[in-house]
Amino acid sequence: MLPAIAAAGWTNARPLAAPHQALGLIAAGLVVWVLFEYAMHRYLFHLQSELALVKWFVFLIHGNHHASPNDPMRGLMPLPVSMGVGALVWALCLALLGAPGTWLLLGFMSGYVFYDAIHFACHQWPMRGRLGSAFKRHHMRHHHVDEHGNYAISAIFLDRLFRSRITSLRR
Repeated sequence: MLPAIAAAGWTNARPLAAPHQALGLIAAGLVVWVLFEYAMHRYLFHLQSELALVKWFVFLIHGNHHASPNDPMRGLMPLPVSMGVGALVWALCLALLGAPGTWLLLGFMSGYVFYDAIHFACHQWPMRGRLGSAFKRHHMRHHHVDEHGNYAISAIFLDRLFRSRITSLRR
């Protein structure tokens, strides 16, 4: 994924009038990412429905991860899905901002890579240290205490902000 992000930046991100504009768009892309991550996890990945097709789709995109949370093959989105979603986001960024939209995409996709690394590490590695153990504790409560909370992975303060934070160790 990182080579695709670098290629996008190299081929399409035209220089802006001032470097701070590029940095501002990258920062905005990161903000868009953390809000997107939270919303997708809370509202799509845990969507409740009586429709069999919707239940199947939700299980396919996320439920299988909850069925086997420590399976390393279910902790990351398959590359073709990531690339497809990334292409759609890039098209949207370009439609909204023209060529500078690529800088927004670079922030968004950097957030995605950071999220993927944290999520994978939470399930596969010990995650020692103050920050690492905070990420892991937060996400493991989502899996093992109450799946209807602690939706954020890379920006865990959002669960406090949106009142979806799990604070106890019991259901």
